[in-house]
Amino acid sequence: MDVSGTRIVRGGGRETGRFDLIKQERFRRGSETQTRISFGINERASLLKRCLTQGGTCLRSGRDCSYLRSRSYDNRSADRRPYDRHHCEGYRRLDYSRERERERGAAEGYYTHADLPPRPYDYRQGREREDSYERKGSRRKHKRRRRKTRSYNPSSSLLYLRSTSRTRARSVRDDEEGHLVYRSGDVLQDRYEIVNTLGEGTFGRVVQCVDHRRGGGRVALKIIKNVEKYKEAARLEINVLERINEKDPENEHLCVQMYDWFDYHGHMCISFELLALSTFDFLKENNYLPYSIGQVRHMAYQICQAVKFLHDNKLTHTDLKPENILFVNSDFTMTFNVEKKRDERAVKSTAVRLVDFGSATFDHEHHSTIVSTRHYRAPEVILELGWSQPCDVWSIGCIVFEFYLGFTLFQTHDNREHLAMMERVLGPVPSKMIRKTRKQKYFYRGRLDWDEGSSAGRYVRDNCKPLRRYLLSEAEEHHQLFDLIESMLEYEPSKRLALAASLRHPFFEASSGGDPGGSKSWEGNRDISR
Repeated sequence: MDVSGTRIVRGGGRETGRFDLIKQERFRRGSETQTRISFGINERASLLKRCLTQGGTCLRSGRDCSYLRSRSYDNRSADRRPYDRHHCEGYRRLDYSRERERERGAAEGYYTHADLPPRPYDYRQGREREDSYERKGSRRKHKRRRRKTRSYNPSSSLLYLRSTSRTRARSVRDDEEGHLVYRSGDVLQDRYEIVNTLGEGTFGRVVQCVDHRRGGGRVALKIIKNVEKYKEAARLEINVLERINEKDPENEHLCVQMYDWFDYHGHMCISFELLALSTFDFLKENNYLPYSIGQVRHMAYQICQAVKFLHDNKLTHTDLKPENILFVNSDFTMTFNVEKKRDERAVKSTAVRLVDFGSATFDHEHHSTIVSTRHYRAPEVILELGWSQPCDVWSIGCIVFEFYLGFTLFQTHDNREHLAMMERVLGPVPSKMIRKTRKQKYFYRGRLDWDEGSSAGRYVRDNCKPLRRYLLSEAEEHHQLFDLIESMLEYEPSKRLALAASLRHPFFEASSGGDPGGSKSWEGNRDISR
């Protein structure tokens, strides 16, 4: 037996002792107490019910018992209201307004920008709106709100603007895709004041800016996403643009000129000369009405000249397309076509610039497997035979065709179909290239594995035809143009026309009787190309 009075038995058990009896007694007394409490509550409730039926007068004492109403079970439900207000999804305040909620969401969801003036918080109005339960339960929220709130004094506007500019510099933020969040009037590097957005791509955005260090002149600022792969591509583009500026300080070779570059809070930014619409955008806004033969001549000559300059400096652009050829000035004249009953635009000046060197590759650098946008991709790239500068020449041939006709030559997104279109337009792929390629899945017994009876086969047959059948006129200059295009669209890169030879092609020697760009008078004349 231990000191507590409980005897220990074999096996680790205990026999009931003095303390167990005490526990039982306490439990019994507690049950009686609970019974008395429960009886008291029930008695009080029944008494209350009787009082209410008698107009609030106690039947036992004759006194007013209306004070008991505040303790009724119906009103006790109010004790859960603070909990419901804070934690139940369906709860709404009595002054809740859907319109007010929409207005608040619209104000908070669009721009939470640092240079918006802070709204002073009216504590009196706030306290009137808040119930006592909210003040007690959200004391920490009010403390945080007071710390964030700043008062605004209109008389100190200059001081406010200075503090706002400092705040703006500290509160740079990005959106979910990595784009810099900005708006018109923002100033970057104390130099570039954003005017509007010119365009957007996978790399980032291009904005028009006022350059306050260039006499208030307008520039195009390319703002790269804060994403590492795009930042690395931007660094490579800057390297190419610096080489171009070094080799062409007077900007005579029609490549876009870079003015400046900088890193703005993780966003690579490149400042360029401000240009106009791309040749594709102008075509699109003109309902894909093709350019005149004279305009095609002038633009094609400039493209060949610019790309030749790159090739001479051991560079391959690899992404030539109408979107990357921009007009210096895209002003136009408008005429009404009576026969087709539509307005038609004619660009006044066909001076262009070559842009977007983000994919440009030096000859000594690693050449990735796939380059170029699909519609302008050379066959050696599709067949993974390796590529070099001639892949740019192929792209130029496709571009010149598009200027002349108003639509792409190879409108597809599939390699096999692309090769089938090439064979329909240019003839069969050379057996030499078929033997060398690793892409044997596209061929069977030395020929393209293509079912002309399938729906895809019928599409190619209906939408493609031999190249010369696209001629719009039998005039000599039109045949000269197609001779140039054919020379640029040779399957084998080694047989493809070099750009130095293309500049001496008869098509560029022709005259078109005063048509804009119709003669070679632009060569060596900077005023015209500007």
